[in-house]
Amino acid sequence: MPRRGAYKGLRPLTRYENLILQEPYHLLEEDYFKFVRNCIPRGAIMIGKKIRLQRIIDRNTGKSIIVPMDHGVTVGPIPGLIDIAVAVNKVANGGANAILMHKGLVETGHRSSGKDIGLIVHLSASTILAPDSNAKTLVCTVEEAVRLGADGVSIHINIGANTESEMLGKMGEVSKSCRDWGMPLLAMMYTRGAKIKNEYDVAVVKHAARVGAELGADIVKVNYTGSPESFREVVQGCPVPVVIAGGEKMETDEEVLEMVRGSIEAGGSGVSIGRNVFQHNNPEAIVMKISEIVNGIRK
Repeated sequence: MPRRGAYKGLRPLTRYENLILQEPYHLLEEDYFKFVRNCIPRGAIMIGKKIRLQRIIDRNTGKSIIVPMDHGVTVGPIPGLIDIAVAVNKVANGGANAILMHKGLVETGHRSSGKDIGLIVHLSASTILAPDSNAKTLVCTVEEAVRLGADGVSIHINIGANTESEMLGKMGEVSKSCRDWGMPLLAMMYTRGAKIKNEYDVAVVKHAARVGAELGADIVKVNYTGSPESFREVVQGCPVPVVIAGGEKMETDEEVLEMVRGSIEAGGSGVSIGRNVFQHNNPEAIVMKISEIVNGIRK
C-alpha cells in the first residue's frame, strides 16, 4: 500500500503538499491550481493537449473550420449573434469543427444535443468605444477555461500597435499556462499600427504568423494575403498550422470560397471565419461549402 500522499504514476507528495490537502482553504485559488498542475505527470499533459487538439482539428485531414463568435464584446450584439445558442446550432449542423467565444456565453451556447462541436474560449478583449481599440487586455485565464471545459483558448495580438509590448508579454504568460495545462493555444495575429501601411501585405502577415509560432501558439490565425502564391510564403515561414481570418462581410459566397480555396492551395490548415458565416442567410449551408474545400467533405 502506498504511503500517505503517494499515488500510482505520480511522484510522492511533499510535506507541504500533504498539508495543503489537509487544509486547502488556506490556499489562494491561483496557488491551488499551481499545486494541482505540479502533480500532473508530464505525459498526461501532452496527451491532454493532443486530445483537445483533435476536438478542434479534423483528425483525418489535419484541418479545421472555426467559427469565432466573440464579436459581442468588441461591437455589441450584432445580427447573427443575437441568440448565441441558435448561432451555435446552425454552424454545428453545417460541420464546423469548433466555435470560439468569451467565457460568459459558454453555458448559454453549450450544445447539449446533436453533433458535438469543439470549444475555444477567447481570453482577449477590447471595444470599439475605447480610445485605443487595438489595445487588447486579458479578461480570462487558462485555468478558467479549464473549468469551463474548453478544448482550446485564443488570444488576440495586434503587431505594430502602441501596446504591442504589453500584448506580447501577456501572450508569453498565456503560452506558459497553456503548456502547463496541456491546453491548445490559438493566436490571432493581426498587423495594426502606425507603421502598418497594408495589413494584408505578405511581409507583415508572415512576420506576424512567425511571432505567434515563436511565442508558443499551436495554431496561428492571420489575414489572407490575396493569392495562393503570396500566402504560401506565410505558411512556409510558420512551423505551426495557419488558418485564415474571414475579415469584413463579403458580398458573395464565391468571394468567400475563393479566399478559402486559395489558402488551402497554399498549404493553409483551415479557416476561422465569423461574419461571413454567422451573418450568412444560411450559415449551415455556407459551412458545408467551406467544409467541402477544407476537409473534402461533401454533405
